[in-house]
Amino acid sequence: MLIMASLNFNHLRYFWAVAHDGNLTRTAALLGVSQSALSVQIAKLEDRLGHKLFERRGRTLLLTEAGRLVLDRADVIFGLGDEVLALLGGRAEGMQQVLRVGSPATLSRNFQLTFLRPVLGRDDVEVVVRSGVMADLLRGLEAHRLDVVLATAPPSTDAATPWVATRLAEQPVGLMGTPALLSDPTMPLAELLTSVPLVLPTPESNLRQGFDALAAKLGIWPRIAAEVDDMAMMRLLTREGVGLAVLPSIVVKDELAAGVLVEAEARLGIIESFYAITLRRRFPNPLLADVMG
Repeated sequence: MLIMASLNFNHLRYFWAVAHDGNLTRTAALLGVSQSALSVQIAKLEDRLGHKLFERRGRTLLLTEAGRLVLDRADVIFGLGDEVLALLGGRAEGMQQVLRVGSPATLSRNFQLTFLRPVLGRDDVEVVVRSGVMADLLRGLEAHRLDVVLATAPPSTDAATPWVATRLAEQPVGLMGTPALLSDPTMPLAELLTSVPLVLPTPESNLRQGFDALAAKLGIWPRIAAEVDDMAMMRLLTREGVGLAVLPSIVVKDELAAGVLVEAEARLGIIESFYAITLRRRFPNPLLADVMG
């Protein structure tokens, strides 16, 4: 309370404007002040809070971890004016926390939904989900634009990028297909893999590498109907009867429950793991405790 009582809200508003725009020169012009004056105001706020709020990468300003925390609170503070108007107009809305989640486009939608379920539907929570390639997602995590990245493998770590990879779950990978295509689920594995076309992940995926190692061990050359880098598309192709898909059961759990797809009894011996990747942070998003247990 003492900190808030002595906090200069003009300094906070200047920071808020720069943080949302990302460009000091452009924000200064919009606010009608000089760039140097704007820099001085932000520096005073940093001195008062005892933390750097921005770091400069070339010509780009990136929020620090403390900066992201302050921006979230500033959004709430400066949103109170709108809330007061809404209250007087009979349109009051609850204040929300935000959870920012990144995931590769290839990740199972069912797994993502399971991960987010503890906070979905809560009036006090907004969930933001971004898809992209892993390198971009990790950069977003490092710049505090994301709170967590979901993946099927932990990233490499070093002193400069101290990722924390928490294993959330693991699923056995099986052969899934339509009842017409998988007419004999008890067929031996080697025979099954050489007699029916397959829908496989692309070669760079961990799941595909596990399957290729299995095929080499069995000494077989499977017939590939499609190579797909998106789990949702694999699911659709499997439903269409294009081939048997090498998938974790969670990806097609609804189809399996409905009998639209069936799973071969033969075991592949491949496990797909799911990870939540975060940064070591002094100020972690409290919603992470809800979704990560």
